Amino acid sequence: MKKVEVLAPAGNLPSLKAAVASGADAVYFGFRNATNARNFEGLNFSEVEARQGIEHAHRHGARANIVLNTFPQVDDPTPWYRTVDLAAELRADALILANMALLRYARDRYPDLPLHLSVQASASNSAAIDFFQRHFGIERVILPRVLTIEEIRRLKETTSVELEVFAFGGLCVMAEGRCHLSSYVTGVSPNIEGVCSPARAVRFDQEGGLLKTRLGGVLIAQYGEGEDAAYPTICKGRFVAADRVYHVMEEPGSLNILEMLPEVIGAGVVSLKIEGRQRTKSYVATVTRVMREAVDAYYRLGAEGFRARPGWLKVLNATSEGTTHTLGTYQEAWQ
Repeated sequence: MKKVEVLAPAGNLPSLKAAVASGADAVYFGFRNATNARNFEGLNFSEVEARQGIEHAHRHGARANIVLNTFPQVDDPTPWYRTVDLAAELRADALILANMALLRYARDRYPDLPLHLSVQASASNSAAIDFFQRHFGIERVILPRVLTIEEIRRLKETTSVELEVFAFGGLCVMAEGRCHLSSYVTGVSPNIEGVCSPARAVRFDQEGGLLKTRLGGVLIAQYGEGEDAAYPTICKGRFVAADRVYHVMEEPGSLNILEMLPEVIGAGVVSLKIEGRQRTKSYVATVTRVMREAVDAYYRLGAEGFRARPGWLKVLNATSEGTTHTLGTYQEAWQ
């Protein structure tokens, strides 16, 4: 039986090596430029580092995917097309894209380069997925984090495209990279910025015994003494609704599918993606190692015998937002 893939993030070359050493079947990374949504200071890869990273992964039996998940800008789209060329030149195992112009360029110019549809494309139904397969020959789609297990299972039954899902990390309940709430409040695109809440738009103000968090001047939440304050994100803010104050859309916490691993694998996915190219090498190694152990345990014990070990959950919760985890929409029925 072919095991589901453990796919780990790599924000730099040391993180890539840590992921491979911790048991990742594949890694994904981006370049140090605007083609990469996680284009943060001190992160990502030069062309030389990308070559070294791909060679290292291949030498240790792992695959290496290149991320090209921002949208070309009208003033100079050259870097985006150059990244497609580089992915082919460096013999990446797949190129992760969302933009249709880039997908067409990649398919026409490099027909043997495997293409994966980025979550930024927000393809969450069989008609959308089949459209990208028919016109651009995608082999895999990275599903948005808003689908239930049953919806993923139905997709598997109605499309031949491989399904990749997020297994651990940040949870987004919006159209990823195109959140209008975030762009309205901050004035910038989450896709181009690579974050929902750019640091320059965030404020923490102490007012009358309350800590108030704001994004782009909008009050997101307020906390009393002793309460842990979450980083200001619109979808995880606390607002007044139905005469009470609560997390209307989503509570702070990281997605962690370990407690539903048999159901997720049983739905027919081929890859479990760990989010966090902006995180540390230690985070990458820790989460990859736990996910590797869990997947191996599933195949050793079977779906009926598998249980998420408390030790795994404890370790992962220590790395999670709010030091807790959620199963997200994998267990929820809301649309």
